[in-house]
Amino acid sequence: MWWKFTAIALILYTLIAGLLVPLKSGIQSTTPAFVKTGDSVTVQLDGYNTMFLQSADRPIRAWLSFDETHAIAGTNVKALSDTKLEATFVVPGVLPNQLKSTFLNVIVDHPSAGTSLLPSGIEVRMGDGVANSDSSGWRSQPVGHLNVQKGFSFPYQNVIYESIRNTYYHVPMWFALMFMFLAAVVHSIQFLRNPDKQRDRKAVAYTEMGIVFGLLGLVTGMVWANYTWGAPWNNDIKQITTAIALLVYLAYFILRSSFDDSEKGARLAAVYNIFAFAALFPLLYIVPRMFTSLHPGATGNPAFGSQDLDNTMRMVFYPAIIGWTLLGTWIAELRTRYMRLFDKVANID
Repeated sequence: MWWKFTAIALILYTLIAGLLVPLKSGIQSTTPAFVKTGDSVTVQLDGYNTMFLQSADRPIRAWLSFDETHAIAGTNVKALSDTKLEATFVVPGVLPNQLKSTFLNVIVDHPSAGTSLLPSGIEVRMGDGVANSDSSGWRSQPVGHLNVQKGFSFPYQNVIYESIRNTYYHVPMWFALMFMFLAAVVHSIQFLRNPDKQRDRKAVAYTEMGIVFGLLGLVTGMVWANYTWGAPWNNDIKQITTAIALLVYLAYFILRSSFDDSEKGARLAAVYNIFAFAALFPLLYIVPRMFTSLHPGATGNPAFGSQDLDNTMRMVFYPAIIGWTLLGTWIAELRTRYMRLFDKVANID
């Protein structure tokens, strides 16, 4: 019984924390989007969850950074509003490493809001007729002594913004799916070794829950894709192989219902369940990495690095996996009890 209360508590925690904890501050865009070497330009920065007007007794600092040793410090940095900042940058006459053009990271350091970063936020191109080859301006005031935002908050990432919260719902669905299908194949194997009707019921119930979590994962993924990729279905390889995997498992129930002899159908379905589980890993984790994909982690990165999932997110993400898995187990057990009672009333046992 304790694990049922644990499931409820973890899911409530996931829903409350996942939806209500604020995002860290960030930089959304810059105006202008590109500058030329040798220019002195005033750049306006648009922030997200920033508190530029609350600078307290310490100044706000800004940089255009090429790498760890090459950066331009901003001057006349002033807050126009809580979400708008203005800074002037004097761009040296030559780019680092004699490049013709490059993108610079925009960094803003706020005393209370912490450090905000916009990767490749502004482009610098070689100006026409610029003869100055002095690059010392890139090292005049390197980035350092940055402030850290206090309090419990989730990371800000461009493009996905608030949809980063879907990490606690979309991704755990696939973990729960794997656990449900794993339990189903274990019960199928046990049923083949010892034809116990209860084992078959459990295999059916856990397979049903695996498909439910798969459909929920597919729907939440389509919602996320619509926000970040512009359409709910993009024929991405990950979407296609996921749909195929769910169809493979739906065939499990078609196979069961194809036989008048329920015992024979149960045995063949148990064998099919083993092969379906064996096909699950290639379809979800191997084949998508063999093709170009918009989905995070498709090129080998498992999408659990520090850039994708920081420590604050892990405090919600891991409980979410446990909570959804326990809820799936609970529902599968209830479904098993229902099938046992139904068989008893129908005098099938």
